[in-house]
Amino acid sequence: MVVVVFVWSLIRPHDYFTWLLEVFPAIIAAIVLALTYKRFKFTTLIYWLIGFHMMILMVGGHYTYAEVPLFNWIKDTFSTGRNSYDKVGHFAQGFVPALVAREFLLRRSPLRRGKLLFFIVVCICLAVSAAYELVEWGVSEASGSAGDAFLGTQGDIWDTQKDMLTALIGAVCALIFLARFHDRQLAQIES
Repeated sequence: MVVVVFVWSLIRPHDYFTWLLEVFPAIIAAIVLALTYKRFKFTTLIYWLIGFHMMILMVGGHYTYAEVPLFNWIKDTFSTGRNSYDKVGHFAQGFVPALVAREFLLRRSPLRRGKLLFFIVVCICLAVSAAYELVEWGVSEASGSAGDAFLGTQGDIWDTQKDMLTALIGAVCALIFLARFHDRQLAQIES
């Protein structure tokens, strides 16, 4: 399914520069996962979440995050004032890396389940989100108006902070709602 969405996203996107910027993290993740698969296999849950996150990036790359049709309809129908698809992307930017980091740390570090692991995973997710915001800003500065679709602030001066908050909420939700299910999948790998 991820490959199908990737091919679809590549066919006549809003513009290829924005498409590349938005889809590039998915391409890099696919390469890294392929190269490390024999040495470190994640749980099925993690692969499903990564695939879903990749598809979110590809849809955003195809339309730009500010122009995803369903979210334009939501904006127009409910008078929300903006296309909020980027919030879906930033929620996933916290949600998926939280479980990836959690699994990696549980399997490859001395950390164990508990408050310290929760705190460190949330900090990792905030660092990823902040780094992404810095990349968005840098691309926009370097490319001028060509980077505006990638920046996607839609006139909101607090967009960067709201994006990081949304990633934080995603990370906390993942840890609260999926930790037990994730632990069951980890137990199957360990047995």
